[in-house]
Amino acid sequence: MTEDDHDERGRTSAWEAAWEVLAPVTDLVTPMAVRVAASLGLTDLMADDAVPVEELARRSDTDADALGRLLRHLACRGVFIEREPGRFAVNEPAALLASDHPSGMRARLDLGGFGGQMDLAFTGLLHTVHTGRPAWEAVFGAPFWRYLAANPQMSASFDAMMASGADYLADAAKGYDWSGARHVVDVGGGTGALLAEVLRDNPDVRATLVDLPDTVDRGRRYLASHGVDSRCEFVGQSFFDPLPAGGDVYVLRRVVHDWGDDDALLILRRCADAAGQHGRVVVIESHGGSGDDPAMFAEMDLRMLVLSGGRERTVEDYIALTAGAGLDLAGVHRTALGHVILDCTPLGP
Repeated sequence: MTEDDHDERGRTSAWEAAWEVLAPVTDLVTPMAVRVAASLGLTDLMADDAVPVEELARRSDTDADALGRLLRHLACRGVFIEREPGRFAVNEPAALLASDHPSGMRARLDLGGFGGQMDLAFTGLLHTVHTGRPAWEAVFGAPFWRYLAANPQMSASFDAMMASGADYLADAAKGYDWSGARHVVDVGGGTGALLAEVLRDNPDVRATLVDLPDTVDRGRRYLASHGVDSRCEFVGQSFFDPLPAGGDVYVLRRVVHDWGDDDALLILRRCADAAGQHGRVVVIESHGGSGDDPAMFAEMDLRMLVLSGGRERTVEDYIALTAGAGLDLAGVHRTALGHVILDCTPLGP
């Protein structure tokens, strides 16, 4: 063995050792391959059969050679199985990508929907770290909320994702005692998923759904499908403008974390102004500090910055924000599934 051969073997060994450590956190091939499989609906197209790749390509309108390479890579990673050369089938991990799977993973990974687009925004992460600005606007050409407003299909996909997770919605709705409320105003309430839960469980409560006009139109249909629209008013507007007055409870579910501190303060002040001296402002968020999984908190904190310039906050952060908006914290607690609920009242004159 020559000295050059020895040096080359040493460099190869060092590369292999480094790759073994970094591969699990640097591989982009497999995550994108899974998203493509979800976008194409390959699990649905296979059903319970082992399907020849040529037939699967016909069903999915794809190139057979490229599709075979994609599936062979995924099969090597444990997603799908190649039962015999060129014939692929669904295994247990691939079954999670079925359209009717209760996890909703296919929709969350579909590159044509909000979930996939949200992940693609991370191709602009370097821009965010350099500038402190959301990557979304660099990747998609417009700030997050403006982009959704201009793209109804993507906005509808976003609304659908925010309304998913029946157990999670029920946990948020049941985490607050609505018995003393006659009129609940859901500010930035999307299509009314939370209100559907609240109105169903509290037959004497009336509600107002506040969101942008197109979203409110979808909300009208959503609440009608749940048979509670007759007890709900619909207001299509920005929550940065003065809100409808007269509600007993103004609720913000997973709204505040979408925004930086200045915008979050303005939203909370609008709620405080509308609530007056006798109303309440209820903030429902998914994170709140020391009880959270640090890795999940850190990931969501980065996601919010990359997407819209928002941030995750501790309970102490939320207390400071609500105080700055003229609100007094009456109580705070966590739900079984990890929601943090802050019950606030406007400060006296």
